[in-house]
Amino acid sequence: MLGLGAAGVAAAPYLQRGLENFLGAAADKDPTGLTGLLPNGGGFRYYSVASSVPRRTARTYRLTVDGLVRKPATYTLADLRAMPQTRIVRDVQCVTGWRVPDTPFEGVKLSQLLDAAGVRPEARAIRFTCFDGTYSESLTLTQARRDDVLVALRMQDEPVSHSHGGPVRLYVAPMYFYKSAKWLSGITVTSSVRPGYWEERGYDVDAWVGRSNGRTDTPTV
Repeated sequence: MLGLGAAGVAAAPYLQRGLENFLGAAADKDPTGLTGLLPNGGGFRYYSVASSVPRRTARTYRLTVDGLVRKPATYTLADLRAMPQTRIVRDVQCVTGWRVPDTPFEGVKLSQLLDAAGVRPEARAIRFTCFDGTYSESLTLTQARRDDVLVALRMQDEPVSHSHGGPVRLYVAPMYFYKSAKWLSGITVTSSVRPGYWEERGYDVDAWVGRSNGRTDTPTV
């Protein structure tokens, strides 16, 4: 029994990753969204508002920074990996109620990319677009410059998988997880907030955990 218990402990991480990969792949091809209701030992649920999402590799991935900036730029995955990396460990809280505690994210501070681009004085907000062709999100410029907002390349101490929005996703630590746009491809600096996909459908634009969307969850900060 001790041997079986030890084997179970050793195999658990591999089984969990296998289950997560299976559910992620299934969700990619599930227009009903029902796969999001299946139990998952990792705690995460897989949501996509597009019927399918193309894959991007280290060779094909590009992230653009444009809009009200002096120096628009396009970054490859190698470019982003070469920049200083910041690691944050926080709970992930979904507005639907589930929470995954102590989840590590690592990547480039969004403020670093904004500083490199040279934000113009009339700028007030950021619009994020994604290579699924559908999803979008928003932050005010003040929110975007927080130290706990990342252009994330790693999640749970591994490269961000396609199922989790990789190879690059947004991570907004103190807000509900719908603000952390998956499959990030565009960062556009704007003169005003343009509501994102779910915000156009009734979700709060300022999605602070425990202070928005009528919920009272414990804040993640």
